[in-house]
Amino acid sequence: MEVVRWTPFREFEAMERRMRRFFEDAGFAPMLMPAADVYETEKEYVVELEVPGYDEKELEIEVIDHTLRVTGERKETKEEKDKSYRLHERLEKTFERRFELPVETDTKKVEAKFAKGLLEIHVGKTPEPKPQKIAIGKS
Repeated sequence: MEVVRWTPFREFEAMERRMRRFFEDAGFAPMLMPAADVYETEKEYVVELEVPGYDEKELEIEVIDHTLRVTGERKETKEEKDKSYRLHERLEKTFERRFELPVETDTKKVEAKFAKGLLEIHVGKTPEPKPQKIAIGKS
């Protein structure tokens, strides 16, 4: 008989897998999202998304009213009906992530780079408004 050390995290993982399988069997498959990091530098905000397995042409980025929207859709090359997954954690064929951008972002200054499964989006900041002195004239 093998002695296995009990850890609560193993139980949580098993419970999560059972819940995922239950919802998948019922037709409500949870959508997996790419991991993201968002950080700020002096001149810009940067959003990094891990999208392994996607090509550059399968990704789309748009900015609408200070909301950054990233979508991905890949075509399945072959249908595999003979597989019965025991664990399925890879990104789905499609995903969508939205990020609220701060008011001080310049949505006209958005650049994106893609290399080795990492999508990097740079959003520039607007310059800080400087006070303007206004002369008061006589009536």
